Amino acid sequence: MHDLVRVGAFVVFSGERTEPRGFSSLRISFQKMRITPVTIVRMVKIGLALSAAAFLSGCLAMGLYDLSKAPPQLSKKVLAEMAKKKMSPNSPVLVRIFKKESELEVWKADASGTYALFKTYPMCRWSGKLGPKKKDGDRQAPEGFYHVSARMLNPNSQYYVSFNLGYPNRLESALGYTGEALMVHGACSSAGCYAMTDRGVGEIYAIVQRALAAGQKHFQVQAYPFRMTTENMALHKGDPSMAFWKTLKQGYDAFAFSRRQPKVSVCGGRYVFNTEFEGGEPRDPLAACPSAMSTADTELLARIEAEGHRVETAIASSGTTPIFAYVDGGMHPTFRTMLEKVGPDRLAAAISATKYPVSRPQAALADPYSGSSN
Repeated sequence: MHDLVRVGAFVVFSGERTEPRGFSSLRISFQKMRITPVTIVRMVKIGLALSAAAFLSGCLAMGLYDLSKAPPQLSKKVLAEMAKKKMSPNSPVLVRIFKKESELEVWKADASGTYALFKTYPMCRWSGKLGPKKKDGDRQAPEGFYHVSARMLNPNSQYYVSFNLGYPNRLESALGYTGEALMVHGACSSAGCYAMTDRGVGEIYAIVQRALAAGQKHFQVQAYPFRMTTENMALHKGDPSMAFWKTLKQGYDAFAFSRRQPKVSVCGGRYVFNTEFEGGEPRDPLAACPSAMSTADTELLARIEAEGHRVETAIASSGTTPIFAYVDGGMHPTFRTMLEKVGPDRLAAAISATKYPVSRPQAALADPYSGSSN
């Protein structure tokens, strides 16, 4: 028998019998390097410390013990659902995430580039509070616009399967925001990630992987604090993130009104949508935006501007702002009800086979939940 010890990104085997095939060279290498048991213990301590640091900074995503695991494939049920909605499995995808509602949406595009909603998935856990992620270890799940390529998919995640959002993006890096390994993954545990059920993330993974394999270079992820209706914006008017959210809403509206993926640029320390600039794309995210060329879709621009005026009017005329005292993130009401009824251990076992506990269950129960607005 062997004792398997995880040391940071390494796996160390001790013992001499029944050595797993493929690891004999690893044992011989340790012998040649004259690594003693004392040294191995020190490596273990260092590895545990590094692992803890990685967990706090984001979500530890790689599991070396299951490298042979095959990634999930599109099920007959999903293929049937797509066929019913006249959607191709190979067509491009787009993902939207809403913290407050604890929901993730998958959208599929037709040949014209217009997107339709395929499915909404309940989220089991997210951590932090409403607002963008700014620093390593703040437990914040990110908000913003991200682009996920095939290399950012991980079929060997410790949380079943996952994909990396790519935080920090160009804008966040320029603003000095820090953090890494911010994922959408399985289980019901979050330290800055968006945690789905294993079944949910497996289905999402298979959908986006198929689209990428079919030629989509990367898919866009739009992560929002809530569904960005005029009512919700006014409801949160006192939040310090409101200026940032007004910018996010422009991208939200660009997609909502056109059902087309918005082109995302960064300049002036903010996101800019569906804009062509003289001289090409801005290179410095913090420098003033270059002169913009005229947009072809003037009707869409007019609708976005009109919606912005409605938001300003609603904020100015709204009454007392409710206080949302998020202890640490939230979860979809479906899972909150289950957590109340069966407790964290049975909930964790019901939604994931990876045996990860529900993160901060008492905080999840204490957090307020407000129904989504349409």
